[in-house]
Amino acid sequence: MSAPNMEERKACWGARDEFWQCLDRHADDASMCEKLRLSFESRCPQQWVKHFDRRRDFLKYKRKLETEGYHPSEDAGKS
Repeated sequence: MSAPNMEERKACWGARDEFWQCLDRHADDASMCEKLRLSFESRCPQQWVKHFDRRRDFLKYKRKLETEGYHPSEDAGKS
């Protein structure tokens, strides 16, 4: 597979952004954004979709840590 050209990258990023905005509007209910997910998957290479999915999860986790702080579970450190 060849690397996406500039127009293909822009289309991929635009589809990703639309999908993420839909998830934000619908409290991460993916069933409300199925068409946008399909568009995202069809416009981006599979490796990019995986990367962007992991990136969104990481950004949500990071935002949660920044707002709520780190709270280890009571079981942490017990063996």
